[in-house]
Amino acid sequence: MSKLIRGLLALASLALCLGAAPAQAAIRVLATTPDWAALLVELGGDKVNVYTATSAFQDVHRVDAKPSLVARARTADLIVATGADLEIGWMPVLLQDSGNTKVQPGAPGYFEAAPLVHLLEVPAAVDRAMGDIHPLGNPHVTLDPRNIAIIARALAARLALVDPANAAFYAARGEDFQRRWQQASVRWETQAAPLKGVGVVVIHRDQAYLCNWLGLKELAAIEPKPGVPPSAGYLVELVTRLTATPPRLILRNAYNDPKAADWLAERIHVPVVLLPYSVGGTPQAKDLFGLFDDTINRLLAALK
Repeated sequence: MSKLIRGLLALASLALCLGAAPAQAAIRVLATTPDWAALLVELGGDKVNVYTATSAFQDVHRVDAKPSLVARARTADLIVATGADLEIGWMPVLLQDSGNTKVQPGAPGYFEAAPLVHLLEVPAAVDRAMGDIHPLGNPHVTLDPRNIAIIARALAARLALVDPANAAFYAARGEDFQRRWQQASVRWETQAAPLKGVGVVVIHRDQAYLCNWLGLKELAAIEPKPGVPPSAGYLVELVTRLTATPPRLILRNAYNDPKAADWLAERIHVPVVLLPYSVGGTPQAKDLFGLFDDTINRLLAALK
C-alpha cells in the first residue's frame, strides 16, 4: 500500500509540475534603436523579449560594443538593425564578438530595415572629405510612416520565420498594425498640410525623410558636412545666408547638442523646435504612434 501511495504522490507531483510549466519562452530580440523595439512590440506582443541597444538621447552612429551589449547579442534569436551602414561603427564588432551564428548577416536571425525602402541621397561618389557620407544612401528612414509600413510587413514575416510556432499570431498582429497605421497616416497627412513648403534648418541629415514626406523645404544644415560640428566661421556665414532667406523653423532632435541651434536662433530670430526623433525622445513619444503625433503637433505649434 505504501508503494502505491508513494507512486500516486509522485504522479500528482509530476502533474502539478507540468501544469505549472511556463508557456513557450518569448524569443529574444536585440533592436538597435527604440523605433525598431517599438515596432517589435507592436508585431510581437508577449511573444518577443526585446532589448534596445540605444536610447532616443544617443547618436546611433556612435555606440560602443560594450560587453553587456555583446552578451545580449550572444543570446539573441534575432537582431533588428537599420542597416545602410548606420550602425557600421559598432555592429560588425558586436556580431563578431557575440559568436552567435543565428544572428550573422545572411542568417534568418539578422534583419536590416533600410534596404527594404527607397533610400534618399544616394551619393554618386564617396570621399572622406565629404564628412560621414553613407555610400548606400541616407539611412535615417524611420520618420516617413510609409517606410514604417513597408518594414513592418517584412519584419512580421521575419518573426514568423524565426518563430514558426507563432506564425499565425505574428500575421494577425501585423495586419492589425497595418490597419491602424494606415488610418493614423491619413490623419497625420491631413493635420500636417500647413507644413508643406515651410522652410526649415536641420542639424544633421537625419530629418531628410520627414522633410520629404511632409514637403518641408530644407534650406540649410547646421553641420557643414554630415557628422562634422560647425565652426564659428561657418555659423557666421550661415547667419548671413539665412538672414537673406529666412527659415520658419530650426529642427533639433532630442539627442542633439542644443548650443549651435540656439545660437543661430537668437541671431536670425527663428524658433528652435525640439523633436523626439525617436520613440522616447519626448514624454509624449511613448510608441510609434506617439512619435508621429508629437512630431506633427510640435511642428504645427511652432508655426503659430
